[in-house]
Amino acid sequence: MCHSATLVQTKGQLAPPSPPNFARDVPGRVMIPAYARPAHHRLRAKLAEIAAWNENEGPMQVIDGDRALGIITSGISYQHVREAAPRARVLKIGLSYPLPVEAMRRFAASVERALVVEEGDPYLYEGARTAGIAVEQKPEMYRFGELNVSRLRRIVAGDVSPEPALPAGKPPELCPGCPHRNVFEVLRDLDCIVAGDIGCYTLGVLPPFSAMDTCVCMGAAIGVGLGLRHSLPPEQARKVVSVIGDSTFVHSGITGLVEMVYNPPATGHVLVILDNGTTAMTGMQEHPGTGRRLDHEATGRVVFEDLARTLGIKNVHIIDPVADEEAIARVLREALARDELSVIIARRLCLLAAGAIKIREKKANAGQ
Repeated sequence: MCHSATLVQTKGQLAPPSPPNFARDVPGRVMIPAYARPAHHRLRAKLAEIAAWNENEGPMQVIDGDRALGIITSGISYQHVREAAPRARVLKIGLSYPLPVEAMRRFAASVERALVVEEGDPYLYEGARTAGIAVEQKPEMYRFGELNVSRLRRIVAGDVSPEPALPAGKPPELCPGCPHRNVFEVLRDLDCIVAGDIGCYTLGVLPPFSAMDTCVCMGAAIGVGLGLRHSLPPEQARKVVSVIGDSTFVHSGITGLVEMVYNPPATGHVLVILDNGTTAMTGMQEHPGTGRRLDHEATGRVVFEDLARTLGIKNVHIIDPVADEEAIARVLREALARDELSVIIARRLCLLAAGAIKIREKKANAGQ
């Protein structure tokens, strides 16, 4: 999908939404067991109704062609199929759940050879085979990586010979001058065990830093770090640091901070919040820690250091990782040496967003 584009023709104006109104429906919205059991029956009935609609008038297309080869496909794979096998008969599935099993069955019976083409794991193929439809799937080697026209031609031909090696690409890296770089250099040099998180700073896992040891899901850095602190022998536990970005922290890291206070490890713990004032990974969006809404209008702000102190954490440090590089190593060493909880906020605006943020702040101050 990331590699595709097309012109879209709209179908006129959408109907205006209905006026908002609350209608009480306790059995439909409160899933205690007494209501969940009949709700399950309603769900299955809805799915059956959707499946019947999909079979009869759903968003499917049959492109006629040579009956020697029929290809069942969906999504972006359809574009590859049409280019790689232009003479094949094709069933393009639009709504893939519930699967239009009977349409697939009729299509497979109309061709001499039926092949299912889909990216990744064999969802369409397994659905067809479970229903007893005689179809082929792509060889196992094509389950991995993206499909393209040349790979589709190999699949149609049953070619399982080794594929040409892909040209080496340039690995992603933290931006030159990124304030996170100084933090990861210190974490690397101190040989910390780093429970990381999801954001642009996840690139700290790569050289030249190689300073991240775990990354599970948004907000997991604190919980994973606490688990390591509780379970590792003391000499290793004292090296564990949780690292999380500002937007990720407000997304789902605050609950980890509460757990950190409620169930502190014997060796204490160290949390580093990388606060660059934006959601840099996904487009420079605002978040509750910036004090601005998504349209950049002023609103309430979650102040990380105030939150940490309110929860009872005494060792809260705010450092500028660019203006005071030496403070990072000094504060982190001191925090690791304590059997106490510490929160270090490394605060410096993202280079890519700093200009726009300063303009917004200047306008906001002028408005006051």
